[in-house]
Amino acid sequence: MAANDTYLHGHAEPVLRSHRWRTVENSAAYLLPHLREGQDVLDVGCGPATITIDIATRFPTSRVVGIDPVGAVLEGVPTTEIPANLTLRVGDIFDEDLPAGSADVVHAHQVLQHLADPVDALRRMRRLCRPGGVVAVRDVDYGAMSWAPSDPELDAWYTAYAEAATRDGHQPNAGRHLLGWALDAGFTDVTASASVWCFATPTERAWWAEMWADRVTDPASRLSGRLEQTGRGADERAAMAAAWHRWAAAPDGWFAAVHGELIARVPSSAP
Repeated sequence: MAANDTYLHGHAEPVLRSHRWRTVENSAAYLLPHLREGQDVLDVGCGPATITIDIATRFPTSRVVGIDPVGAVLEGVPTTEIPANLTLRVGDIFDEDLPAGSADVVHAHQVLQHLADPVDALRRMRRLCRPGGVVAVRDVDYGAMSWAPSDPELDAWYTAYAEAATRDGHQPNAGRHLLGWALDAGFTDVTASASVWCFATPTERAWWAEMWADRVTDPASRLSGRLEQTGRGADERAAMAAAWHRWAAAPDGWFAAVHGELIARVPSSAP
């Protein structure tokens, strides 16, 4: 992240719990047609590296590198889960020492939404991608989230999150802007798409609700602290958590998180 970027969610256990759930299948399926054996793949902002590990496992002759600015998160990845063709290290796309044109695929999942200048980030990702390669990004769109049954306290949760993210210079509706940002970054060959996380079974609802209830109330959660700083006191945040539990218990509980996706191709240097 650039010097003026902060990660609103922080890295408390409820956040890492959701990050560890992510796989290629549920979070990067749009990228699969562009992956093949023998590629150099760079996963930026990889967090606990579950997507990165999945890529490396699926393509064992590829050279996969995952970078994240928070060393403690990478240190938490069990060494027994790291394939031989995967390297994890501290870093981000703003590190000038990252070699230009070193990867066939540069991938970022849920990264651009947390940056003050996502267009600059895409330019930097393009710099790291060799001619003929692809830059792949996927980000959620909070404004396109929908749920049932309705609950005013879940509306309050959404409003509070969007306000906190915007105040911190983040992009809570990033998913809908990926195409425009890529064009602004100078890409001309782009394919935009969308996919959805849907939580509707009792088990899915319980997991999703507990994660968000903890994020807004856990004293160790950076988001909880940030909401308090922006005027959402303990009682208000507890009411949001209770709404999440009510939603999880509802037999018709349903939640959809829409994501924008983008494949941006770097022109080949060949004539």
